[in-house]
Amino acid sequence: MTYQDILQDLKNKKYSPVYFLMGEEPYFIDLVTNYIEQNALTEEEKTFNQIVLYGKDTDVPGIIESSRRFPMMSSQQVVIVREAQGLAKIEDLIYYVDNPLASTILVINYKYKKLDKRKKLFKALGKKGVILDSRRLYDDKIPAWINSYLGTHKKKIEPKAAMILTEFLGNDLGKIANELDKLVLILDQADVLISPKHIEENIGISKDYNNFELNNALAQRNVLKANRIVKYFESNPRSNPITLSITSMYFFFSKLLNYHFLKDRSRRNVASVLKIDPYFVQDYERASKNYNPSRTVRAISLLREFDLKSKGFGNVSASHGDLLKELVYKIIH
Repeated sequence: MTYQDILQDLKNKKYSPVYFLMGEEPYFIDLVTNYIEQNALTEEEKTFNQIVLYGKDTDVPGIIESSRRFPMMSSQQVVIVREAQGLAKIEDLIYYVDNPLASTILVINYKYKKLDKRKKLFKALGKKGVILDSRRLYDDKIPAWINSYLGTHKKKIEPKAAMILTEFLGNDLGKIANELDKLVLILDQADVLISPKHIEENIGISKDYNNFELNNALAQRNVLKANRIVKYFESNPRSNPITLSITSMYFFFSKLLNYHFLKDRSRRNVASVLKIDPYFVQDYERASKNYNPSRTVRAISLLREFDLKSKGFGNVSASHGDLLKELVYKIIH
């Protein structure tokens, strides 16, 4: 089941005896866990009927013992096991999952790992419980997720603002959600559409000096703008590490190379193939005029070279600021 499916069932008070929440993306695992913790029982029922355990401090026999206990003055009890990836002999849960107690909601929060689908426990969970395989979103899916998340708060976001957030925060959904929550609280109700200016004023990410704008400057071969951004990055190295800049540029030029070999360059097809918002197709159209395929390949080669230099290979004394200046100069010229 997807996390949306699970949350919908939970909102409809449709509970399963066991939830096994696993995978690489902790945000969705915590989202489901927290919803059950906060909503499955009333505040009065939680006093005697909600138990939160931690994988490093408990074991499977202890979890089974807690799960087999009957609720007090309630029709249900909740047993939550956080950080369950720290448990030894997780497979022994089969002895409970094969015959779970109907009055218990057992939640196993199993982050960054997955059960072996060939094992008996996985098959038993599929019959008696609910399994969530929480997968990390690819970077190109993050802006759409931001839009969807804000939609639940009756807000929208400009494509450029979503890209700035993605470039700065990466694919850490927990961190992104935290920043968006703060933004929603700060903004006036009348501010339905979130702009780059809102991002700058309330989150602190410059709307003019960021990796998204650096890529735009490179695409247009705008020397003055690119140098201003590099100078800003050099003055704020902790907020703008060179590794993130190189990664961002690498993705841009890789997509540009792909663009050069597309036969169908309609807006819809380009957006689909490059996995970008249709709003940004024009950026690649402009960039293709300034960088033919051979220049694009050269830019990608330079990025690989300077990525190694930024990590100390073939570089003795140049600072990250100096490396970024040289890299940008060589790409444009």
